[in-house]
Amino acid sequence: MSWFRKKKYPPFWETYKECFKGKQNAEFEKIRFVIFDTETTGLDIKKDRILSIGTIAVIDKNIKVSDSLESYLTQDLFNVETVKIHGILKQGTIHKVTEQEGIIQFLEHIKNAVLVAHHAAFDVAMINQALKRLNLPKLKNKVLDTGHLFVKSKLDTSKKHFSLNELSLRFNIPQHDRHTASGDAYITAILFVKLLCVLKKKNTVLSLSYLQRSNERIGLL
Repeated sequence: MSWFRKKKYPPFWETYKECFKGKQNAEFEKIRFVIFDTETTGLDIKKDRILSIGTIAVIDKNIKVSDSLESYLTQDLFNVETVKIHGILKQGTIHKVTEQEGIIQFLEHIKNAVLVAHHAAFDVAMINQALKRLNLPKLKNKVLDTGHLFVKSKLDTSKKHFSLNELSLRFNIPQHDRHTASGDAYITAILFVKLLCVLKKKNTVLSLSYLQRSNERIGLL
């Protein structure tokens, strides 16, 4: 019967899926974290689109500048109101790729890394919506949220929602290239490393399960 046939996916998805076969490295110092950010036409995950994706890797609290990605995506949908935030124009000299090519580049870069973002639920949802438009399943990666990690640090219990601006100011992180995907990914990477150092003092043995131990969503979704 046709509905029992195994669904076929394009080679790039099969390659990505292969990265999750076998046991992943459990040694915390060897885990590859990929910090990422998306700039979008707005905050509606179904209607809005991704304009750019920025990533940078962290291994053993070291930011790997050479292990990074910056992609700009062409989109039919465009919201001039958000240009004043991210500065990305519909036309211009920046080289842009199709949404499909942008997603392929992203999957090839992240592989089976643990993803990290500030208010990660929104960025993950935007990527998953783009995957859905390509008739693909959702991301398979584990995800950490620097907003959750800050709450976990208990450095400030006054509220549960801290913006990236607030935390970068608190941790004396320069806000260069704020509101560009690669700039925000770099700021979040510095924040992530600083939070790992704080949490390390509270928990002598850092582990992925310890960092993940929170099911509460924080932020834009």
